[in-house]
Formats: sequence, C-alpha cells, structure tokens
Amino acid sequence: MPRARVVMAKPGLDGHDRGAKVIARALRDAGYEVIYTGLHQTPEQIVATVIAEDASILGLSILSGAHMTLVARVIELLAQNGASDTAVLVGGIIPRDDVFALEILGARGVFTPGASTQDVVDAVHHLSAVYGSVVERS
Repeated sequence: MPRARVVMAKPGLDGHDRGAKVIARALRDAGYEVIYTGLHQTPEQIVATVIAEDASILGLSILSGAHMTLVARVIELLAQNGASDTAVLVGGIIPRDDVFALEILGARGVFTPGASTQDVVDAVHHLSAVYGSVVERS
C-alpha cells in the first residue's frame, strides 16, 4: 500500500525552517511523499496546497507563538473546503500548556520542544495507518 502524502507547511511570518526541513527529509527517508510549502504561507495557501496535492496529513511548523490562531484558522479552512479528514500535526515552540487546547481544536498530534524526529515519524506512521494513503474528496 502506498504511503500517505504529507504537506509540511510554515505558516505566518516565522522565517526559521530548519526543523521543518529536517522533518520533511526524515519522512521522505521513511517512504512518504512530502510536499514542503516553504516559508511565510497563509492558512489559505496551506489549505489550497493540501487539497491540490490530495494530502492526507498536514504538518505545521510554528515557532512564532501564533500557533493557537494559525492552527484554528487552518482547521477551520480545511473544514470549509471539504478537507476536514486531513490529519493535522503541529510542532515547534509550543508550550505544554497549549497542547490540550490544540488537540481540542482538532490537531492529531502536537510536538513540543524536545520531541524527537523519530516521534514525528512514528506519529505519521500511525496516522497513515488510520487515515490511509488515499483521500477521497468531492
């Protein structure tokens, strides 16, 4: 069975993408097709990429402190565009106190400072098994 397609995105004004690139490379090495959006993406651009690429998993790397607002907006737009079945993972400078709130918003995984690259790969393996590699959208 083919692996899930993953979009890795850097929303907002944060200009640091080393971590996102490390995760993208690790997922590619694990056999996933990864589409990296680059820096300074709006939630609208990210959701458009998820839909255009038929991705089943979206990784958001956020270091700016705007994670609550950005994740809420991305999840809202996914729902509005018929893509609420996309599993959203969030990583970066995320305070532990915000993890539960992000999960309530709909994040399927939240990675705080200190999480390993393997933790993220393992989560994608799990989500790939749960969500599958094919996304059917109308």
